[in-house]
Amino acid sequence: MSIETPTIGRPRAFDEEAVLDRAAEVFWKHGYEGASMTILTGAMGINRPSLYATFGSKEQLFERAFARYRETQLARIRAVLEQPTAYAAIEAFLRSSVDGLTADDHPLGCLSIQGGMACSPENARISEILAAGRAANEAAIEERLSRAASEGDLPPGVDHRALARLVMVLSEGLAVHAAAGTDREDLQASVGVALRALIPARS
Repeated sequence: MSIETPTIGRPRAFDEEAVLDRAAEVFWKHGYEGASMTILTGAMGINRPSLYATFGSKEQLFERAFARYRETQLARIRAVLEQPTAYAAIEAFLRSSVDGLTADDHPLGCLSIQGGMACSPENARISEILAAGRAANEAAIEERLSRAASEGDLPPGVDHRALARLVMVLSEGLAVHAAAGTDREDLQASVGVALRALIPARS
């Protein structure tokens, strides 16, 4: 069913946020290059003229859809990192990541990974957009661990920047496995093993 609402004497109007969410799911499921205009317009419930008139191009649509997704994800990450210790913050981040990666209300995995796992040179901009999103997430983790380091909440000698990068590498690996069908229980078990190795001693 189309989500466009006809109005007399005016172009059809639609809920841009809902349309962007549907576009994000298409890019998430098919990747940028695999998301054809036919698939996009069908999922979004709008026609091509409306898509081009509102978003300009497929690349601009992707950028808008990913910006909305990124804003939501970054807010979630900042919230889960607000734990009393560095260990608890990392655990909350990784475990909530697994829950999100395996949720049944959207494609498995993560848009920032599946959206552009492989892009041809002409679509390098898409890979850059996704990399910037992942970098923002890593920066949020680094900020939290920097605070932990200044508070003496990390063992002596732990490089908080390197630790933040490792946490992101783990999160991205979990996303790949989730997209491949690894179930939540198995991923959470892997998180448990990782947590015992990440920080030598709990703060």
